[in-house]
Amino acid sequence: MYKESDPLTSDAMEILLKTSRTFSIPISYLSSGLKEAVASAYLCMRAIDEIEDHPHLDEQVKILLLKSISHKLQNAPSAADLANLFNPYKTELPEVTLRLSDWIKFCPPTIVDEVLKSTSIMADGMAKWVEKEWAIKNESDLDDYTYYVAGLVGVMLSEIWKWSDSIETDKELSIAFGRGLQAVNILRNRDEDRKRGGVDFFPDGWTFEDMLNYAKRNLALADKYIESLKPGQIRIFCEIPLSLAYSTLDALTEGKEKISRSDVNEIVSKIVSK
Repeated sequence: MYKESDPLTSDAMEILLKTSRTFSIPISYLSSGLKEAVASAYLCMRAIDEIEDHPHLDEQVKILLLKSISHKLQNAPSAADLANLFNPYKTELPEVTLRLSDWIKFCPPTIVDEVLKSTSIMADGMAKWVEKEWAIKNESDLDDYTYYVAGLVGVMLSEIWKWSDSIETDKELSIAFGRGLQAVNILRNRDEDRKRGGVDFFPDGWTFEDMLNYAKRNLALADKYIESLKPGQIRIFCEIPLSLAYSTLDALTEGKEKISRSDVNEIVSKIVSK
């Protein structure tokens, strides 16, 4: 296991904090071993997410990179394999992507295959949606898109819980957990997404209320997912982003863009002090 003073551990936690405060907070409460597994998994998925969301990369380049990563992750890629893939685009890609091989190395060896499997499936699904130009026409499309970019996070986390604590969870509820969090992000970032690339993840004809209800339906299933977890660090990990998601929905319905840092700190404190 890596020590907190290990350079790779320090780098991973620093990049994690830079890329997602929402997940860096609950990860910080996990014990050694579990912390590395979840942090590695998040960073691997964030690495490919940065390709899909990149504001300047040509769509054909995105498709090439995502499909290539998907294929390579099925065959235990070396650091050189990934470096060669990224090299033509190294001035455009962010550090979290360029260091994908480091995040794989950071993962505990007995769970790394599951992390790579989920990340590979996610990369292939992302490539498919780039090819479709993110044209989400109906709820079925939205379900498919949110499965690849977020539902798989829930699936992967469930595999980590099973590996770490022999916890069995419902796969559909784990998907809904990720899907609900993603729906909240879609609501929160809609204006930014449309300005950045003209992309609108709302199905054709959907209103704010429609997406709000979609988010609430999936978050209700996420509640059931969390209820199936025994009290402890894993349940705390899941409760934090879920509570933040509910608070964000409340803020959005009140016309606010997001919840405040003090609100975040208060929510986290209440959960960890139960």
